[in-house]
Amino acid sequence: MSCTSPRSTAASCIGSRPSEPVAEPLSRRIPLDTGLTLHVLEWGAGDASLDHTVVLVHGFLDLAWSWAPVVDAGLAGRFHVVAPDMRGHGDSDRVGAGGYYHFLDYVADLHALLPAVRRARLSLVGHSMGGSIASYYTGAFPDAVDRLALLEGVGPPESADSAPERVRQWLAGVARVRARAHPGYATIDEAARRLRAHDPLLDEPLARFLAAKGTARGDDGRYRFKHDPLHVTRGPYPFRVATAAEFWRQIACPVLLVEGAESAFRLAPDDLERRYACFANRRRVELAGAGHMMMRHRPAELARALADFLGDARR
Repeated sequence: MSCTSPRSTAASCIGSRPSEPVAEPLSRRIPLDTGLTLHVLEWGAGDASLDHTVVLVHGFLDLAWSWAPVVDAGLAGRFHVVAPDMRGHGDSDRVGAGGYYHFLDYVADLHALLPAVRRARLSLVGHSMGGSIASYYTGAFPDAVDRLALLEGVGPPESADSAPERVRQWLAGVARVRARAHPGYATIDEAARRLRAHDPLLDEPLARFLAAKGTARGDDGRYRFKHDPLHVTRGPYPFRVATAAEFWRQIACPVLLVEGAESAFRLAPDDLERRYACFANRRRVELAGAGHMMMRHRPAELARALADFLGDARR
């Protein structure tokens, strides 16, 4: 089966596979009281014995299918796994005319989604922006989460922009996006090459798989990534470590902090240490050969680290 087929699976498109076939995830749409409907992938939906729900929260301009190699490599069959497309990503709803994607809207969506998917125990895994979403939720509701894993997920460098300058940039960016449509790609392979240009550690078969899952063909016959173009604009509210630290210090559960050894997005060591110090019960893991998009680069190694960390969670 071709990796560009809509029916292709992550296990069929990467060289490192589980030793046994992995069941296809259930794909479903869940209406939220926030007014949007999120698309989720769910592994173990029909197995009630899997009472530990692990929710995987993707990052900026990503989608739920990026987690499939990790689930295939060691989480499926051990945990009830749920991976949502966050609002405006993948096959989830966009905000619509006049709307925008403010960070806390993602937290509100996660809060609304969890009652529909969680079982007896709940752990969260967040990558990059998804790590910030997961950690804000856990800091706000520390008794709700058994384990939290943050994959380079303690926020970006702080911006030096003033608040007025940031608002000017935001308004200008939104105006540009609304005035100009993306030209798209002639083929899925062309879209896959674009993914690899931004992520040199991404191998070709997985790039084709993600391009097939992550694009839609328009009326003009060209392929465009499914995320809302508004996501490429800089939001009006810059990340502030002091604010995030208030949430991090409230987190009571064990926290796994994962870094890619080859990541180009790592924070300065002293900045990283200050942020990590906010987590009272933390472990730290570095994945050799992995960049920022570690779930794509070293899925088996990441699955092993997550399974070891999550496996002893108890209420």
